[in-house]
Amino acid sequence: MSISFDAKGSPGKQGKTGVPLSRTAKNNPPRWIGDLVAGIAGIGFGIVCATTFTSVTYSQIKAPGGLAMFIGNLTAMVGTYLAMLMILLVSRLWIVEKNVGQDRLVSWHRKLGPWPISLLVAHAVFTTIGYSQSQKAGILHEFVSVVTTFPNMLTATIGLALMVLVGIATIRAIRDRLKRETWWTLHLFMYLALALSFAHEIGLGPTFVGHPLTTFFWVVAWLLTAGIIIVFRIGFPIYRSISLKLKVVEVKNENDNIVSIVCRGHDVNRLKMDGGQFFCWRFLTKGMWYQSHPFSLSSLPRGDYIRLTVKDAGDFSSSLRNLKVGTRVAVEGPYGNFTKRFQIHKKAVFIAGGIGVTALRSLTEDLPPKSNPIVVVRASREEDLIFHDELLELVKYRRGELHELVGSRKDVEISAKSLLKISPDIAKRDVFVCGSSEFVNQIVSIAYSLGVNTNAIHHEAFAL
Repeated sequence: MSISFDAKGSPGKQGKTGVPLSRTAKNNPPRWIGDLVAGIAGIGFGIVCATTFTSVTYSQIKAPGGLAMFIGNLTAMVGTYLAMLMILLVSRLWIVEKNVGQDRLVSWHRKLGPWPISLLVAHAVFTTIGYSQSQKAGILHEFVSVVTTFPNMLTATIGLALMVLVGIATIRAIRDRLKRETWWTLHLFMYLALALSFAHEIGLGPTFVGHPLTTFFWVVAWLLTAGIIIVFRIGFPIYRSISLKLKVVEVKNENDNIVSIVCRGHDVNRLKMDGGQFFCWRFLTKGMWYQSHPFSLSSLPRGDYIRLTVKDAGDFSSSLRNLKVGTRVAVEGPYGNFTKRFQIHKKAVFIAGGIGVTALRSLTEDLPPKSNPIVVVRASREEDLIFHDELLELVKYRRGELHELVGSRKDVEISAKSLLKISPDIAKRDVFVCGSSEFVNQIVSIAYSLGVNTNAIHHEAFAL
């Protein structure tokens, strides 16, 4: 059985299964939600600093070791607060995820990441110096004494060591050499590290000792954070996967290194996904069930059917072509703001490099008739132009243009001149670009040079 996905109808082999999902979401989601999130985070930061400063007196700071102890307490409070924010940014809280977008949230998460670890290391250093000065003892001697005699300090030290380990793994030269599964496992240690560290902070921190109200609010804040993680990162995906009952019904080789997987489930349309979005997929079979990977939809759902398309880029992706029909599938999502909901002009230019055509194909399908899209697909080989017939039909139905550029980057280059020739009115269109990080950065730079509005440039890079 082969299931086809055309521009307007249901799967060719299963005519009874329905039609593409109708769009109900309004264009241009409220961008102020991102500003609101940043504002709330800023207010919280101010409160953390204020409670830290008011918990100490001038005489305490002037005492031997007092200044170092104060700096140690301040760095601990700020570092812990930033760690909580870092976790919340990737908690998949749906109202924030939907309107801000996962790529933006992940970007904030990565930029914020080094700060809590650095501050908590500073906390350990300055606190040890403070105790050393107050006890008139050597720093190494005082460090051993603090770790071995103070309550919860051994577990806190182990927690800090785990944080540093995760921080080292984020260095790009190291991260690029890690498998996604290794990277994901290391990130789980951050949750364990924070759990190990929190008890000693509540029990020994000057901001908490003798301040029950501050202690109460911090405990509630961390419990809420844990609750959000449990509900949105674990609970909802499990519930959704059980209710969808997704199974693999077809595995189709598009070429020698790209495979499409069609899944069938129960009432898939209720997911209300947009073209251009992605899911985190987990295939419940031996050797794969414990791994979750993000892959874009290569078509909007048709009734009970949904399709993803993957390029061989590692052990996991290359093994997908060996999936057996009937394999159960768990999903998390849909995610991403690489969708028409963020479009600010009536017309758009879609540019895809390599496997980026998957997101572009479903995004094109999501456009209304007569939307006049200009679709540009870049590939190194003719056989890499997957979905040629589908894209041609999609673009024709919407009265647009399809441009396929084949060859090496040296021979077939996308430049400001060539892009302007393809779309003379590009400055009055939205630009959607999807592909490798290098490809995306290049096209985004060209779009800026051609006068495209910043808010009209939308991109999604396929990277770790």
